[in-house]
Amino acid sequence: MTGVVNLLDFDLDGMAAFCEGLGEKRFRATQLFRWIHQRGAQDFAAMSDLAKSLREKLAGKAEIRPLPVVTEQISTDGTVKWLFDVGAGNAVETVFIPEDDRGTLCVSSQAGCAVGCRFCSTGHQGFSRNLTTGEILAQLWMAEHKLRERLGLKPGERAITNVVMMGMGEPLQNYNALVPALRVMLDDHAYGLSRRRVTVSTSGVVPMMDRLREDCPVALAVSLHAPIDALRDDLVPLNRKYPIAELMQACLRYLEAAPRDFITFEYCMLDGVNDTEDHARALLALVNGRGPNRVPCKLNLIPFNPFPASGLLRSPREQVMRFAKILQDGGLVTTVRKTRGDDIDAACGQLAGEVQDRTRASERMKRLPVPIVPLGSPLR
Repeated sequence: MTGVVNLLDFDLDGMAAFCEGLGEKRFRATQLFRWIHQRGAQDFAAMSDLAKSLREKLAGKAEIRPLPVVTEQISTDGTVKWLFDVGAGNAVETVFIPEDDRGTLCVSSQAGCAVGCRFCSTGHQGFSRNLTTGEILAQLWMAEHKLRERLGLKPGERAITNVVMMGMGEPLQNYNALVPALRVMLDDHAYGLSRRRVTVSTSGVVPMMDRLREDCPVALAVSLHAPIDALRDDLVPLNRKYPIAELMQACLRYLEAAPRDFITFEYCMLDGVNDTEDHARALLALVNGRGPNRVPCKLNLIPFNPFPASGLLRSPREQVMRFAKILQDGGLVTTVRKTRGDDIDAACGQLAGEVQDRTRASERMKRLPVPIVPLGSPLR
Protein backbone atom coordinates (compact mmCIF):
# COMPACT_ATOMS: atom_id res chain seq x y z
CA MET A 1 0.00 0.00 0.00
CA THR A 2 2.63 2.48 -1.15
CA GLY A 3 1.68 6.09 -0.43
CA VAL A 4 -1.05 5.18 2.06
CA VAL A 5 -0.80 7.34 5.19
CA ASN A 6 -0.87 5.80 8.68
CA LEU A 7 -3.24 8.01 10.70
CA LEU A 8 -1.59 6.87 13.94
CA ASP A 9 1.35 9.07 12.92
CA PHE A 10 -0.67 12.27 13.46
CA ASP A 11 -1.44 14.38 16.49
CA LEU A 12 -4.65 16.45 16.15
CA ASP A 13 -2.93 19.30 14.31
CA GLY A 14 -1.36 16.82 11.92
CA MET A 15 -4.72 15.13 11.38
CA ALA A 16 -6.32 18.51 10.67
CA ALA A 17 -3.65 19.34 8.10
CA PHE A 18 -4.17 15.95 6.45
CA CYS A 19 -7.94 16.46 6.31
CA GLU A 20 -7.52 19.97 4.92
CA GLY A 21 -5.42 18.43 2.16
CA LEU A 22 -8.48 16.30 1.32
CA GLY A 23 -10.65 19.43 1.21
CA GLU A 24 -12.21 18.78 4.64
CA LYS A 25 -12.71 21.09 7.62
CA ARG A 26 -10.97 20.70 11.00
CA PHE A 27 -14.02 19.29 12.78
CA ARG A 28 -13.76 16.24 10.53
CA ALA A 29 -10.25 15.65 11.86
CA THR A 30 -11.62 15.76 15.42
CA GLN A 31 -14.31 13.21 14.54
CA LEU A 32 -11.74 10.95 12.92
CA PHE A 33 -9.41 11.33 15.90
CA ARG A 34 -12.15 10.21 18.29
CA TRP A 35 -13.08 7.19 16.20
CA ILE A 36 -9.48 6.02 16.09
CA HIS A 37 -8.29 6.67 19.64
CA GLN A 38 -11.41 6.71 21.80
CA ARG A 39 -13.29 3.90 20.05
CA GLY A 40 -10.41 1.93 18.59
CA ALA A 41 -12.00 1.90 15.14
CA GLN A 42 -9.96 0.68 12.18
CA ASP A 43 -12.62 0.45 9.46
CA PHE A 44 -13.55 3.80 7.91
CA ALA A 45 -16.89 2.39 6.73
CA ALA A 46 -17.92 1.98 10.39
CA MET A 47 -17.32 5.67 11.18
CA SER A 48 -20.98 6.52 10.83
CA ASP A 49 -20.89 10.28 11.44
CA LEU A 50 -18.26 10.93 8.75
CA ALA A 51 -19.53 12.04 5.36
CA LYS A 52 -19.65 9.18 2.87
CA SER A 53 -17.46 11.18 0.50
CA LEU A 54 -14.76 11.50 3.18
CA ARG A 55 -14.91 7.80 4.01
CA GLU A 56 -14.38 7.04 0.34
CA LYS A 57 -11.39 9.40 0.17
CA LEU A 58 -9.85 7.84 3.29
CA ALA A 59 -10.25 4.32 1.96
CA GLY A 60 -7.79 5.02 -0.80
CA LYS A 61 -5.36 7.31 0.98
CA ALA A 62 -5.15 6.32 4.66
CA GLU A 63 -5.21 3.46 7.15
CA ILE A 64 -4.92 2.79 10.88
CA ARG A 65 -1.89 0.51 10.93
CA PRO A 66 -1.46 -1.66 14.04
CA LEU A 67 1.74 -3.45 14.91
CA PRO A 68 1.65 -7.23 14.45
CA VAL A 69 1.70 -9.05 17.80
CA VAL A 70 4.40 -11.73 17.83
CA THR A 71 3.73 -12.98 21.36
CA GLU A 72 1.65 -12.14 24.40
CA GLN A 73 2.69 -13.33 27.87
CA ILE A 74 0.76 -12.97 31.12
CA SER A 75 2.55 -13.06 34.46
CA THR A 76 1.22 -14.70 37.59
CA ASP A 77 0.79 -11.19 39.04
CA GLY A 78 -1.36 -10.05 36.10
CA THR A 79 1.37 -8.17 34.24
CA VAL A 80 1.01 -8.53 30.46
CA LYS A 81 3.90 -8.30 27.98
CA TRP A 82 3.52 -8.00 24.22
CA LEU A 83 6.24 -8.42 21.62
CA PHE A 84 5.44 -6.29 18.55
CA ASP A 85 6.99 -6.79 15.12
CA VAL A 86 8.32 -3.47 13.75
CA GLY A 87 9.86 -4.98 10.62
CA ALA A 88 13.32 -5.78 9.24
CA GLY A 89 13.96 -8.36 11.96
CA ASN A 90 13.22 -5.94 14.82
CA ALA A 91 10.63 -6.35 17.56
CA VAL A 92 9.86 -4.22 20.62
CA GLU A 93 8.25 -5.02 23.94
CA THR A 94 5.40 -3.27 25.74
CA VAL A 95 4.24 -4.05 29.28
CA PHE A 96 0.91 -3.48 31.06
CA ILE A 97 1.09 -3.38 34.86
CA PRO A 98 -2.29 -3.61 36.65
CA GLU A 99 -2.67 -2.23 40.16
CA ASP A 100 -5.67 -1.60 42.40
CA ASP A 101 -5.84 2.12 41.63
CA ARG A 102 -4.28 2.33 38.16
CA GLY A 103 -3.28 0.56 35.00
CA THR A 104 0.17 1.51 33.73
CA LEU A 105 1.50 0.89 30.23
CA CYS A 106 5.26 0.86 29.71
CA VAL A 107 5.90 1.93 26.10
CA SER A 108 8.99 1.53 23.89
CA SER A 109 10.39 4.39 21.78
CA GLN A 110 13.23 2.67 19.89
CA ALA A 111 14.19 -0.73 18.54
CA GLY A 112 17.08 -1.21 20.95
CA CYS A 113 18.94 1.61 22.67
CA ALA A 114 22.18 3.40 21.87
CA VAL A 115 22.91 4.62 25.42
CA GLY A 116 24.27 1.26 26.59
CA CYS A 117 23.62 1.35 30.34
CA ARG A 118 25.51 -1.55 31.89
CA PHE A 119 22.59 -2.98 33.89
CA CYS A 120 19.98 -2.82 31.11
CA SER A 121 19.21 -5.81 28.92
CA THR A 122 17.96 -3.54 26.12
CA GLY A 123 21.31 -1.74 26.03
CA HIS A 124 23.14 -5.02 25.58
CA GLN A 125 20.96 -5.75 22.53
CA GLY A 126 22.33 -2.68 20.76
CA PHE A 127 20.40 -0.24 18.57
CA SER A 128 18.64 -0.55 15.23
CA ARG A 129 16.36 2.45 14.70
CA ASN A 130 13.89 4.96 16.13
CA LEU A 131 10.22 4.08 16.16
CA THR A 132 7.79 6.34 14.31
CA THR A 133 5.06 8.25 16.12
CA GLY A 134 2.59 5.72 14.75
CA GLU A 135 4.62 2.79 16.10
CA ILE A 136 4.79 4.40 19.55
CA LEU A 137 1.04 5.08 19.58
CA ALA A 138 0.16 1.68 18.12
CA GLN A 139 1.37 0.11 21.36
CA LEU A 140 -1.08 2.22 23.39
CA TRP A 141 -3.88 1.91 20.82
CA MET A 142 -3.75 -1.89 20.76
CA ALA A 143 -3.23 -2.34 24.50
CA GLU A 144 -6.02 0.04 25.52
CA HIS A 145 -8.68 -1.40 23.25
CA LYS A 146 -7.68 -5.04 23.69
CA LEU A 147 -7.68 -4.66 27.48
CA ARG A 148 -11.04 -2.86 27.48
CA GLU A 149 -12.55 -5.81 25.65
CA ARG A 150 -10.80 -8.38 27.83
CA LEU A 151 -11.77 -6.68 31.09
CA GLY A 152 -15.34 -6.03 29.99
CA LEU A 153 -15.12 -2.30 30.60
CA LYS A 154 -18.06 -0.02 29.91
CA PRO A 155 -17.87 2.75 27.25
CA GLY A 156 -15.77 5.59 28.61
CA GLU A 157 -13.93 3.41 31.14
CA ARG A 158 -10.16 3.30 30.69
CA ALA A 159 -7.95 0.27 31.02
CA ILE A 160 -4.80 2.40 30.93
CA THR A 161 -4.65 5.36 33.29
CA ASN A 162 -0.89 5.97 33.21
CA VAL A 163 1.74 5.77 30.48
CA VAL A 164 5.46 5.58 31.18
CA MET A 165 7.97 5.94 28.37
CA MET A 166 10.27 3.45 30.08
CA GLY A 167 10.28 0.59 27.58
CA MET A 168 13.01 -0.10 25.06
CA GLY A 169 15.04 2.95 24.04
CA GLU A 170 15.97 6.45 25.20
CA PRO A 171 12.82 8.51 24.43
CA LEU A 172 14.62 11.85 24.21
CA GLN A 173 16.89 10.50 21.47
CA ASN A 174 13.72 10.02 19.39
CA TYR A 175 12.33 13.45 20.17
CA ASN A 176 10.57 14.27 16.89
CA ALA A 177 8.46 11.13 17.05
CA LEU A 178 7.98 11.27 20.83
CA VAL A 179 6.37 14.69 21.18
CA PRO A 180 3.44 14.14 18.76
CA ALA A 181 2.81 10.80 20.49
CA LEU A 182 2.71 12.52 23.89
CA ARG A 183 0.28 15.12 22.54
CA VAL A 184 -2.10 12.37 21.41
CA MET A 185 -1.91 10.71 24.84
CA LEU A 186 -2.85 14.03 26.46
CA ASP A 187 -5.52 15.10 23.97
CA ASP A 188 -9.09 15.02 25.31
CA HIS A 189 -10.28 13.80 21.90
CA ALA A 190 -7.95 10.79 22.19
CA TYR A 191 -6.82 9.26 25.51
CA GLY A 192 -7.23 12.34 27.71
CA LEU A 193 -4.44 11.48 30.11
CA SER A 194 -3.25 14.04 32.64
CA ARG A 195 0.27 15.42 32.23
CA ARG A 196 0.92 14.04 35.71
CA ARG A 197 0.06 10.54 34.49
CA VAL A 198 2.37 10.51 31.49
CA THR A 199 6.03 10.05 32.37
CA VAL A 200 9.08 10.30 30.16
CA SER A 201 12.15 8.52 31.48
CA THR A 202 15.57 9.70 30.37
CA SER A 203 19.16 8.78 31.10
CA GLY A 204 19.97 12.49 30.94
CA VAL A 205 19.84 13.98 27.42
CA VAL A 206 20.15 17.52 28.76
CA PRO A 207 19.34 19.58 25.62
CA MET A 208 16.21 17.53 24.94
CA MET A 209 15.08 17.87 28.56
CA ASP A 210 15.11 21.62 27.99
CA ARG A 211 13.15 21.25 24.75
CA LEU A 212 10.57 18.96 26.37
CA ARG A 213 10.06 21.55 29.10
CA GLU A 214 9.07 24.06 26.40
CA ASP A 215 7.19 21.79 23.99
CA CYS A 216 5.26 19.26 26.07
CA PRO A 217 6.12 19.14 29.79
CA VAL A 218 4.97 15.87 31.34
CA ALA A 219 6.21 14.05 34.44
CA LEU A 220 9.94 13.33 34.28
CA ALA A 221 11.93 10.37 35.60
CA VAL A 222 15.72 10.49 35.43
CA SER A 223 17.79 7.30 35.41
CA LEU A 224 20.49 8.36 37.86
CA HIS A 225 21.99 5.12 39.25
CA ALA A 226 25.13 6.73 40.73
CA PRO A 227 25.83 9.84 42.83
CA ILE A 228 29.27 10.61 41.36
CA ASP A 229 30.59 11.08 37.84
CA ALA A 230 33.39 8.52 38.11
CA LEU A 231 30.88 5.72 38.68
CA ARG A 232 28.03 7.05 36.52
CA ASP A 233 30.41 7.36 33.54
CA ASP A 234 30.67 3.56 33.59
CA LEU A 235 27.07 2.70 34.44
CA VAL A 236 25.41 5.31 32.19
CA PRO A 237 27.88 6.23 29.40
CA LEU A 238 25.82 9.30 28.42
CA ASN A 239 27.15 10.87 31.62
CA ARG A 240 30.48 11.48 29.88
CA LYS A 241 28.67 13.97 27.64
CA TYR A 242 26.25 15.40 30.20
CA PRO A 243 27.79 14.98 33.68
CA ILE A 244 25.82 15.01 36.89
CA ALA A 245 26.17 18.74 37.64
CA GLU A 246 24.70 19.62 34.22
CA LEU A 247 21.96 17.03 34.68
CA MET A 248 20.92 18.44 38.05
CA GLN A 249 20.68 21.96 36.63
CA ALA A 250 18.55 20.65 33.76
CA CYS A 251 16.26 19.01 36.34
CA LEU A 252 15.84 22.32 38.14
CA ARG A 253 15.01 24.08 34.87
CA TYR A 254 12.50 21.37 33.99
CA LEU A 255 10.66 21.84 37.27
CA GLU A 256 9.76 25.39 36.24
CA ALA A 257 7.19 23.95 33.80
CA ALA A 258 6.65 20.40 35.11
CA PRO A 259 3.16 19.18 36.09
CA ARG A 260 4.63 17.80 39.32
CA ASP A 261 6.76 19.68 41.81
CA PHE A 262 9.43 16.99 41.93
CA ILE A 263 11.66 14.87 39.69
CA THR A 264 11.69 11.10 40.11
CA PHE A 265 15.19 9.68 40.25
CA GLU A 266 15.53 6.01 39.34
CA TYR A 267 18.38 4.13 41.02
CA CYS A 268 19.09 0.49 40.14
CA MET A 269 20.64 -1.29 43.12
CA LEU A 270 23.79 -3.20 42.10
CA ASP A 271 25.52 -5.39 44.65
CA GLY A 272 28.84 -3.87 45.74
CA VAL A 273 28.81 -1.34 42.88
CA ASN A 274 26.54 1.56 43.87
CA ASP A 275 24.75 0.35 47.01
CA THR A 276 27.09 1.14 49.91
CA GLU A 277 26.25 3.49 52.74
CA ASP A 278 28.86 5.90 51.36
CA HIS A 279 26.96 5.94 48.08
CA ALA A 280 23.70 6.65 49.93
CA ARG A 281 25.23 9.59 51.75
CA ALA A 282 26.75 10.93 48.52
CA LEU A 283 23.35 10.64 46.85
CA LEU A 284 21.72 12.47 49.73
CA ALA A 285 24.27 15.27 49.48
CA LEU A 286 23.79 15.49 45.70
CA VAL A 287 20.03 16.05 45.61
CA ASN A 288 19.62 17.65 49.02
CA GLY A 289 21.97 20.58 48.47
CA ARG A 290 21.17 23.84 50.11
CA GLY A 291 19.45 26.82 48.51
CA PRO A 292 19.13 26.96 44.73
CA ASN A 293 21.05 23.70 44.18
CA ARG A 294 18.49 21.53 45.97
CA VAL A 295 16.51 19.32 43.56
CA PRO A 296 13.00 18.50 44.84
CA CYS A 297 12.72 14.81 44.12
CA LYS A 298 11.55 11.33 44.96
CA LEU A 299 13.97 8.39 44.92
CA ASN A 300 12.86 5.12 43.39
CA LEU A 301 15.21 2.26 44.29
CA ILE A 302 14.94 -0.53 41.74
CA PRO A 303 15.98 -4.13 42.43
CA PHE A 304 18.33 -5.17 39.64
CA ASN A 305 17.06 -7.96 37.42
CA PRO A 306 20.19 -9.97 36.54
CA PHE A 307 20.97 -11.28 33.08
CA PRO A 308 24.16 -13.19 32.18
CA ALA A 309 25.81 -10.59 29.92
CA SER A 310 25.74 -7.89 32.60
CA GLY A 311 28.21 -9.47 35.02
CA LEU A 312 26.26 -7.73 37.81
CA LEU A 313 24.27 -8.95 40.80
CA ARG A 314 21.19 -7.70 42.63
CA SER A 315 21.84 -5.98 45.97
CA PRO A 316 20.62 -8.05 48.93
CA ARG A 317 17.32 -6.78 50.30
CA GLU A 318 18.93 -5.98 53.66
CA GLN A 319 21.43 -3.70 51.94
CA VAL A 320 18.69 -2.02 49.91
CA MET A 321 16.74 -1.29 53.08
CA ARG A 322 19.84 0.14 54.83
CA PHE A 323 20.44 2.34 51.78
CA ALA A 324 16.81 3.48 51.78
CA LYS A 325 16.87 4.28 55.50
CA ILE A 326 19.82 6.66 55.10
CA LEU A 327 17.91 8.53 52.40
CA GLN A 328 14.67 8.56 54.37
CA ASP A 329 16.43 9.73 57.54
CA GLY A 330 17.88 12.52 55.42
CA GLY A 331 14.39 13.71 54.52
CA LEU A 332 14.04 12.21 51.02
CA VAL A 333 10.89 10.43 49.94
CA THR A 334 12.26 7.01 49.00
CA THR A 335 10.47 3.92 47.77
CA VAL A 336 11.72 0.45 46.89
CA ARG A 337 10.01 -0.61 43.68
CA LYS A 338 8.17 -3.91 43.74
CA THR A 339 9.37 -6.28 41.03
CA ARG A 340 6.50 -7.00 38.65
CA GLY A 341 6.38 -9.49 35.80
CA ASP A 342 9.86 -10.88 36.36
CA ASP A 343 8.62 -14.42 35.61
CA ILE A 344 8.01 -13.30 32.00
CA ASP A 345 11.09 -11.03 31.80
CA ALA A 346 8.87 -7.94 31.93
CA ALA A 347 10.47 -6.23 34.94
CA CYS A 348 12.56 -3.08 34.85
CA GLY A 349 15.69 -3.45 32.73
CA GLN A 350 14.63 -6.82 31.30
CA LEU A 351 13.02 -5.71 28.03
CA ALA A 352 15.12 -6.93 25.15
CA GLY A 353 12.84 -7.74 22.23
CA GLU A 354 14.66 -8.53 18.98
CA VAL A 355 17.14 -6.00 17.62
CA GLN A 356 19.22 -6.04 14.47
CA ASP A 357 22.10 -4.21 16.13
CA ARG A 358 23.93 -1.57 14.11
CA THR A 359 26.21 -0.53 16.99
CA ARG A 360 28.18 -3.70 17.96
CA ALA A 361 26.96 -3.11 21.51
CA SER A 362 27.53 -6.63 22.83
CA GLU A 363 31.16 -6.52 21.72
CA ARG A 364 31.82 -3.12 23.26
CA MET A 365 30.09 -3.85 26.53
CA LYS A 366 31.98 -7.11 27.05
CA ARG A 367 35.24 -5.18 26.87
CA LEU A 368 34.19 -2.59 29.46
CA PRO A 369 33.84 -4.12 32.93
CA VAL A 370 32.27 -1.93 35.60
CA PRO A 371 34.83 -0.81 38.19
CA ILE A 372 33.56 -1.75 41.63
CA VAL A 373 34.02 0.79 44.44
CA PRO A 374 35.23 -1.22 47.46
CA LEU A 375 33.28 -0.85 50.67
CA GLY A 376 34.58 1.99 52.76
CA SER A 377 36.74 3.53 50.04
CA PRO A 378 36.47 7.29 49.53
CA LEU A 379 34.12 8.35 46.74
CA ARG A 380 35.48 10.59 44.03
